[in-house]
Amino acid sequence: MSLVLLQISDPHFGTEQAPVVNALLAFARAQAPDLVVLSGDITQRATRAQFAAARAFVDSLGAPAVMALPGNHDIPLYALGTRLLNPYGRYRKAFGADLEPVFESHDCLAIAVNTTRWYRHADGEVSATQVEQVAARLTRAAPQQLRIVAVHQPVTVTLPEDAANLLRGRDRAVARWAEAGADLVLGGHIHLPFVRPLHESFPASARTLWAVQAGTALSTRVRSGAPNSVNLIRYAPRSDDARQCTVERWDCAADAMRFELAATQTLSLASTSTPTHGD
Repeated sequence: MSLVLLQISDPHFGTEQAPVVNALLAFARAQAPDLVVLSGDITQRATRAQFAAARAFVDSLGAPAVMALPGNHDIPLYALGTRLLNPYGRYRKAFGADLEPVFESHDCLAIAVNTTRWYRHADGEVSATQVEQVAARLTRAAPQQLRIVAVHQPVTVTLPEDAANLLRGRDRAVARWAEAGADLVLGGHIHLPFVRPLHESFPASARTLWAVQAGTALSTRVRSGAPNSVNLIRYAPRSDDARQCTVERWDCAADAMRFELAATQTLSLASTSTPTHGD
């Protein structure tokens, strides 16, 4: 058995480009992922129309499983009463009541963490309670499972100008989730795709752990040098300790007619026999 996971982040419906939408639909149908992860900022301004368009797009993917989590743009910004009294109402109508869903299969455990807060405009945070809840679930994972935590705001960045977007509480989270057995932390928010080894930049991380950041999938809000893109993660469990997964970045071609393979990275994962907290 093997797992194919498609990470779609920051589509910002309301600013989507129709040719890119069509190209991504064709790509997703061709790749037939087992799981689609929507890592936040699904809409641009959290309007009912934008959520309806996003839901229709997700339904058109035909994926057997979808795990979505909100981004800061998925909370109404200008409808102040709604933001205060029912900040996730429109999101829940489109993507379900659970803001922190969990996906589990024979080969994968994926845990969504809601890092948005109604009282913050863009910044994200993860609480000590959330950190421990995720860690507790990770420790119950089966040895063969790829263990993924999905957040919206990044736990690491590569450019100084993105430092202000870092997730609050990330130091505690990265160390604890690594200890509990996480393999990947998926993120978005900054529209810049990259893969980085968290175990090298977080001294308290005693286990191999990778950050996998996605660009904006569909929006006009691309960054210089970073076109619309998505990540495809492939994983096949092994009977030995040489665990690994492959992360492919697929960029939308300049003519916006198709997604093309732009980069491939094979990531070594920690042995399933690595001790975790409480062993």
